[in-house]
Amino acid sequence: MCHSPSQPTETVRFNGRILFLAQNASVIERQLSGEDVTLEAAMPLRSDISTDEITPAYICYYFDEKLGEYPYLGLDCAGTRPVKQGSVKAAGFAVTVAGRRYGKGSSREASPFAEWCAGIRLVIAESFERIYRQNCRNLGIFTSTDFGLIERIRRGEDIALDEFTREEDELTAELIRRGGLFRLTEARRAGWQSSVPAAQQRPMTYAEKIVARASGCACVIPGQSVFAKTDWRYAHEYVSPMSISFLRREYVDKIELHDPESIVCFSDHLTFIHRSMPAERRALGLLDMAQAMGKVQQQFCEEHGLRHHGLLVDREGSEGISHSIMAERYVKPGQLVVGTDSHTPHCGALGALAFGIGATEMANAWLTGDVRVKVPPTCRVRLRGRLPAGVEAKDIVLHLLRLPYVREGRAIGQVFEYGGEALASLSTDERATLTNMVAEIGGFSGIVIPDEETQHFLRERRGIELKIEPWMCSDDDAEMAYTIEVDCSQLEPMLARPGDPGQGVRVSELRGSIRVDIAYGGSCTGGKREDLRRCYEVMEWALRHGMKVAETTRFFLQFGSQDVRDYCVREGMLSVFERAGVELIEPGCGACVNAGPGVSDRPDQVTVSAINRNFPGRSGPGQVWLASPSTVAASAVAGKIVSFEQLRASTQHI
Repeated sequence: MCHSPSQPTETVRFNGRILFLAQNASVIERQLSGEDVTLEAAMPLRSDISTDEITPAYICYYFDEKLGEYPYLGLDCAGTRPVKQGSVKAAGFAVTVAGRRYGKGSSREASPFAEWCAGIRLVIAESFERIYRQNCRNLGIFTSTDFGLIERIRRGEDIALDEFTREEDELTAELIRRGGLFRLTEARRAGWQSSVPAAQQRPMTYAEKIVARASGCACVIPGQSVFAKTDWRYAHEYVSPMSISFLRREYVDKIELHDPESIVCFSDHLTFIHRSMPAERRALGLLDMAQAMGKVQQQFCEEHGLRHHGLLVDREGSEGISHSIMAERYVKPGQLVVGTDSHTPHCGALGALAFGIGATEMANAWLTGDVRVKVPPTCRVRLRGRLPAGVEAKDIVLHLLRLPYVREGRAIGQVFEYGGEALASLSTDERATLTNMVAEIGGFSGIVIPDEETQHFLRERRGIELKIEPWMCSDDDAEMAYTIEVDCSQLEPMLARPGDPGQGVRVSELRGSIRVDIAYGGSCTGGKREDLRRCYEVMEWALRHGMKVAETTRFFLQFGSQDVRDYCVREGMLSVFERAGVELIEPGCGACVNAGPGVSDRPDQVTVSAINRNFPGRSGPGQVWLASPSTVAASAVAGKIVSFEQLRASTQHI
C-alpha cells in the first residue's frame, strides 16, 4: 500500500518500464521477456479491460502484498492469456497503458492494489471506469488519459503533479497530491479543510438533493466534491478482509468505528465456493484461503459489535446477498448508501442514492462515517409506452447497454434517473434490475424517484408507511447531462453475447440454434421475488404441456435471500421447480462470481444466465449469454436459447 508523505510534493518520476496492454498477445509476451516496444508497435491496444481480467475472482482470495504476483493474469487477447504469475513484477514495469474504458466491471480494489504491489505507479488509458479510477487514487496510483506522457517518462523527466490534478476539483486534487485517502484523512484530522466556495442556489436533480442534504450544503453542482454523511455502510466477505487489513496496517489496535449501528456485513460471495473450485486450485490451498476470508470478517464484527448476516447454521447457504437484504430490510428513500460492491446501486430502486466504493474507501468510511462524493451529472432515462408480453427489466438494460451513448463511454460516472409510464408499471424488484445494472453501464448509480410503488413495497415487505416528502423529486428545470428516450412498446427479449454485457442482440436476431448446457437463475440481479416468479411461470407452463428441463441441460435456480426463499415456499413454487427438474440452491452469489453451482468447467460449454455480467472467466471457462429470468427458464426447457414467447409459439405447431 502506498505510504506517501502527508505533505504534497510537486513532481513525480516513474522509474521503471512501460507495459502496453496490446490486443496482440505476442506483443505483451515480448515485453514480459524484456523487449521495450513503442506505442505505435503496440497498437491496437486492448479496450474494455475488466477487473475480472486484471485480477480474476480466485486471485482475490489474497488481500495483501501477495497480489503483486497476479496482475493481468486473466487478460484475454483473442483467446490467449499472455501474462503468467509473477511476470509483470519481475519485468520491472512502472507504467501500464491501455485503451478505452479501463477497469470495467467489479469494484474490487484487488485490481489496482495488485498493480501497485507489482510496481505499477501510473496507468494511462483512453478512458477509465469510475470506481477503478477512484480506487487507484485512494491507493496512491496515478491515472491519466494523456498519451503524451509516455515519451516524457521514457526520457526520465520529472512529471509535475499538476499533470494529474489539472481539471480536477479541489478535494480530488488534494487526494492525488497527498498520495491516497488515508493521507488525506490524516490531513483532515490535522485541520485541513476544503476552501471550495458554496455553490449558488440552483435547481437540482433528486440525486443532487440527496448529496446536498448528506453533506450539509444548501446546494451542490456536478463536478463538485464533498464529504457526505452515509446512512448505511455495508460490506461482504470478499472485500472486507482487505478493508480490515488496511485499517490494521494504519491504526494497529486503535481502530474506532463511527456509528457501528449503521455498518452491516454479509457472507454471500463465497458461500458455495467448495462446490465449484477446481481441484488444481484446491491443491494450491485456495479453498482454505477463500473460506478464511469469512472468518476474518466474522471476527472483526464480533470485536466491534457489528451486525453480520452470515452463513446458515441448520443447512448449507447464507442469509442472503447483501444488496437483496439491504433493499428488503434496511434502506429507505432519500438515504445515502455505500457498499463494497459495484452493484450497490441495486438499492436505488427504493429512491436512495446508493453506490459502490473500494476497500480503502470503505475502511475510511468505517472510521469517519462519511465518504468523498464527486457530485455526478444525471442522465434521465424515459421509459415510454407499454412493455410487450415477455419483456422484462433485464431486456431494457441490455437494450440500454448497446446504445452508442453507453457503448462509447459517455455515460461513465453518471446517475441514471429512471422514469416514464413503463417504469410506473414495474415492481420494485424489477426496478432494482435497472438500477443494479447501472454498474455495467459504467454509471455512478441508478435511482428511481419514490412513488406509489415504493410505498407499496415498504408497506408489504416491512410494514412501513412511507410519506413521500416534497423534496423527493428532481426540479422541473434541473440540469440533465443527457436524456435517453426508450419506446418500450418496440422492445423484445434481449441477450448479451459472450464476453461483454454491451454485446446486446434481440432474441429474434439470432441465427441458428444455440444449445444450452447450463441455465442459471440467481444473483442480486436475477434472484429476487419477481425473478423467481418469472421462472416459476415458465416451469408451471412447461409441466402443463408435458415438458420439463431438457435432458441435455442443467438448470440451477438460486434464491437471492432467505426472504425470497420463504416467499417461494409460501407461494407453492418449490414443488413445481422440483418436478420440472430444476436444481434449487440456497442463497448466495454463487455462479455470478465463479464461486458456486452453475459455473462451467469446460471452454466448450454454453451457459445462459440471469446474472449481470459475462466478462471472460466470470462464470467459468465457458461461453456465457446474459438473458432475463424467463428467457433463461425457457432456454432450460428447450435446451437451446429461446424466449418464453418463442417456446410457447413452438408448441402451437406441434
